[in-house]
Amino acid sequence: MAEFALPKNSRIKKGVVHKSPTQGRIRQFKVYRYDPDSGENPRYDVFEVDLDACGPMVLDALLKMKAEQDSTLTFRRSCREGICGSCSMNINGRNGLACTTAIEDSKGEIRITPLPHMDVVKDLVPDFTHFYAQYAAIKPWLQTVTPAPSGKERLQSPEDRAKLDGLYECILCACCSTSCPSYWWNSDKFLGPAILLQAYRWLADSRDEMTGERLDDLEDPFRLYRCHTIMNCANVCPKGLNPAKAIAEIKKLEMERVL
Repeated sequence: MAEFALPKNSRIKKGVVHKSPTQGRIRQFKVYRYDPDSGENPRYDVFEVDLDACGPMVLDALLKMKAEQDSTLTFRRSCREGICGSCSMNINGRNGLACTTAIEDSKGEIRITPLPHMDVVKDLVPDFTHFYAQYAAIKPWLQTVTPAPSGKERLQSPEDRAKLDGLYECILCACCSTSCPSYWWNSDKFLGPAILLQAYRWLADSRDEMTGERLDDLEDPFRLYRCHTIMNCANVCPKGLNPAKAIAEIKKLEMERVL
């Protein structure tokens, strides 16, 4: 079961129990609460939700808690369709998107915490500053040397375009990276599954002309080679992607340059 980082010298204390105002199919949700500005230790609050008056997904329950029981409850959400990746969190020990995780898929009390091993901004909101800085470091855009065709796009064959399937779908929710023990231990140096999958997306793009430079940037004992193929990343990806395979492909490209 994944764990999340706690502030130093802190313990999770017993929190508030929010009773459901209605009587129906009641489910309890144990939700991590932490406000660093308050100076108080983290706690778990328990929310009772009537499933007969709630949508089917965990995000629906969180929205109901915030609207009807505690307006200070803080979490990210946007599309509600598994597209934006905003509502990534840890639900019953497994990283996923609250908007695509069905309440009925879990039995008994549902425990909701922030993504593991990231600093917490407030409640269920992790600090993505370092994660986004790593993403920017791989230069995630098309880099070319030759001039663009006059009045035309840079074209790809259907076969070359197919090589991007399983890569471009990444929504940067960080579920994979925060499930990776290697990233927990070395996130200051190891880029992690999500960023390395994004790096391979550009290495695999037939239109990109900076393959050598991109591989030079990744050739490092920590940036790339801390991956030990544990496969947690592929196990939790809400889009069904396989970052471990993408990382293996980068390693193959690095080896081919040596041979």
